[in-house]
Amino acid sequence: MAKIVSVIALLCVLPAIAFAARPEKSPFCVRGRVYCDPCKAGFETPASTYLQDVKVKLECRHRHTQEVLYKAEATTDASGSYKIFVANDQKDNVCDTMLVSSPHANCKLADPGRDRSRVSLTSNSGEVSNERFANNLGFTVEEPMSFCSQLMQQYELTEDEV
Repeated sequence: MAKIVSVIALLCVLPAIAFAARPEKSPFCVRGRVYCDPCKAGFETPASTYLQDVKVKLECRHRHTQEVLYKAEATTDASGSYKIFVANDQKDNVCDTMLVSSPHANCKLADPGRDRSRVSLTSNSGEVSNERFANNLGFTVEEPMSFCSQLMQQYELTEDEV
C-alpha cells in the first residue's frame, strides 16, 4: 500500500517539477518584411524588391503616457524578412514596428504610411499563436524608375469600373 501511495505521489510531483524547471521562452515572435518601392506607388507592385540589411525596430509604449516601455531591433535577411523576439506580454501597451535605416543608396527614403506597422503583443487578444505578423514596411526612391508609368497603368480605374 505504501508503494502505491509513493508511486501516485511521484506521478503527481514529477510533472510539476518538470514544468517548473522548463526555461521560460519568449512569448512572442514578431515577423515582417521590408521592400523597396521603385515606382513611388505607396504599396508593393511587381517591381518591388525585398531589402537585405535594413534595420527595423519595435517599440512598445504606455497607452496613456507614451513612455517607451520596451524596445528591440532586428536586421533583415536576404529575403527582406526580420524576426523580433519579445520578452514578455505587453498587455495594454501600444507596439509598432518601424523602419530605422536602409543601407541601399538607391532606396533609403521611408515611404510615408509604410514606415510603421502596429502589432498586438498580448495573449489576451484571442490569437492562439505566439507569432505576430507585421504589415510589410517600405522604402522608396527619390524618382520613379522609367518603366513605372507603364506598370502603374494596370492600377488605374476607368470611369466604367468605378
